[in-house]
Amino acid sequence: MNLVNFRFEIDADGIALATWDMPDRSMNVITAEVMEELSLIVVGVAADEEVKGCVITSGKESFSGGADLAMLQDLGRNHALLKAERGETAAMEVFFDQSRRLSQLYRRLETCGKPFAIAIHGICLGGAFELALACHYRVLSDADATRVGLPEIKVGLFPGAGGSQRLPRLMPTPDALQLMARGEQLRPGAAKKLGIAGAVVPREQIVEAARDWIRQGGKALAPWDEPGFRLPSGKVYSPAGMQIWPPANAIYRRETQDNYPAGRALLQAVYEGLQLPIDQALTVESRYFASILRSPVAAAMIRTLFLSKQELDKGARRPKEIPPAKPATVGIVGAGFMGAAITYVAALAGIKVVLVDRDQETADKGKSLSHKLMTDQIMKGRAKMADRDRLLGLITATPDYTALGACDLVIEAVFEDPKVKAEVLGRIDAVLRDDAILATNTSTLPVSGLARAVTRPERFVGIHFFSPVEKMLLVEVIRGQGTGDRALAVALDFVRALKKTPIVVNDARGFYANRCVLAYVREGHIMLGEGVPPAMIENVAKQAGMPVGPLALNDEVALDLALRIVRATKAEVGNDAVDPAQEALLVALVEGEGRLGRKNRKGFYDYPENGPKRLWPGLRAFKPVSQNPDTIDIAVLKQRFLVVQALEAARAIEEKVLTDPREGDVGAILGFGFAPFTGGPLSYIDGMGAATFVGLSERLAAAHGPRFAPCDLLVEMARTGGAFYAEDARSAAA
Repeated sequence: MNLVNFRFEIDADGIALATWDMPDRSMNVITAEVMEELSLIVVGVAADEEVKGCVITSGKESFSGGADLAMLQDLGRNHALLKAERGETAAMEVFFDQSRRLSQLYRRLETCGKPFAIAIHGICLGGAFELALACHYRVLSDADATRVGLPEIKVGLFPGAGGSQRLPRLMPTPDALQLMARGEQLRPGAAKKLGIAGAVVPREQIVEAARDWIRQGGKALAPWDEPGFRLPSGKVYSPAGMQIWPPANAIYRRETQDNYPAGRALLQAVYEGLQLPIDQALTVESRYFASILRSPVAAAMIRTLFLSKQELDKGARRPKEIPPAKPATVGIVGAGFMGAAITYVAALAGIKVVLVDRDQETADKGKSLSHKLMTDQIMKGRAKMADRDRLLGLITATPDYTALGACDLVIEAVFEDPKVKAEVLGRIDAVLRDDAILATNTSTLPVSGLARAVTRPERFVGIHFFSPVEKMLLVEVIRGQGTGDRALAVALDFVRALKKTPIVVNDARGFYANRCVLAYVREGHIMLGEGVPPAMIENVAKQAGMPVGPLALNDEVALDLALRIVRATKAEVGNDAVDPAQEALLVALVEGEGRLGRKNRKGFYDYPENGPKRLWPGLRAFKPVSQNPDTIDIAVLKQRFLVVQALEAARAIEEKVLTDPREGDVGAILGFGFAPFTGGPLSYIDGMGAATFVGLSERLAAAHGPRFAPCDLLVEMARTGGAFYAEDARSAAA
């Protein structure tokens, strides 16, 4: 066999070992070439009488992240071209055959007559885990890094290479549905308990354990191919089945608001497939998968949440001429909530941290957050005490600013007040090394203005972390007017070292994410003033695809902070820059009622110590008018929530705050949860077409005010047929 992506050898016992090790790649991925070679291995093993069976393992640090989604995206482009040449029927036949190649390959492996075992260390996800499910025996390493799962739902797909049929034949249907519908990853112990893994052993023993299973007569027959096989949860049409499927459908509706076609197709594929023999079930899965693969939702989510995110994670926006350099020591000035959390994630990445505040007690209190967060991980079984001690050993808490002289990068993270920040930045600037980079963690204050407090603005940059820092994946790197390429590169390298996704934003009030968030929250305030019931505002926002309603979100960021932002904007930009009704609402809540949000247990919601939050009944007094809920057009409310944010994203492109649409979409989904099924606000506009979007905006502007007026960029795109992703638009139109 002429193999490039696999090493193939046969031991003295007649057991073959196929080691998947793609050249020039840090991670194995399933490509057309990998499928061809795996097919050769299956045929070769089955035909060679001297071979008793085969073990598949990886030559990489991790097994595989799954299929190359760019390959799947190309299937859609090829379909569009073939449709233009030969018509829809012929194009769809080819598309269907190509989209099920991997499923058919795995079935050939499963039924070839020789036992296949798989030895897994590290992550094994998506199509790679579907390969594992098709093998007759699975061995996992007991390492904490090992994870298995089917996360396809997170990019608008569902398992289409047999996963949706094999998993619920291995484990109870409710558990299988949850694993696939949430895209969850399982640790080795959980996989063993659920019957997915046959053995869990130390890493160095996984291949030998797989070989031993074959030596001891491992069967080349999957359980579902055995005569008399019974489903773990019983038949679909049975009393037990009726306890599963009605609730499953309700849960799907609750969790997705029916915005994700892949979730519905997953339920249909499993429901129908479990009533059929495995071969027919795999065909059912393939038909649903082909349909979903061609859906606009899948195309948008794959592009944004996989391809664009991956490109940004790899440094697509990093100045190429600057050599990469992960900071060895980072200084954090300000040991409050944000500074302490940045300290934790930096130390977690193995970076030494000097944490500075006004006195030792305050600095130590900031360091204690790292102790708490690591203790939480220990209690969940995700870390050991030695890990906590190692992390804490990387953090030096001190009131001494001169300790910052050893740092490669220093981040100021004090209170969001220009005067306070200017004073602290001046003190830091006085002790920095000549080659060190100084950054400010600010959520709204223009970086170019803060740069006046430092002597070397070319080495000054903004780094905006989102709260909670340890969970949020996005970081805005803000380029001020004087920021140099090296400062930008160091900031991007630091963010990537934290395993977060950076987007580069040019300096402007609110930068990118916050201006969209503020528009969303303001729309909720305006609706409240229009007499829309608060519960309807919150629920419709979630139906539109947002993770949380605007009133609840405002409570999380604090009502008094929102009021400060409104007043600061009014003072610096002018009265026309704020909505007087919104300002009046916030003044009444904050200064009249003392309602600050979650932090003092009362905002738009009440937060009882024991029990869930609930909308404050007193909100009815803040509605100057009331509307009959039955007469309110829900579709229009949903449009308003999404359009008002998409317009801000388009303005950010027009004003050159953003220069890359990938950053606009990735940043919106990771930063504030903009309806992921759309692919992001710019993809939302492209999805309906600029002309249609401009028409919708103009209708909303006529009915609800000039904030919905399309910007000049959108009007021009509508006139010329332009798109933010012009190449993808041309492919779709072909």
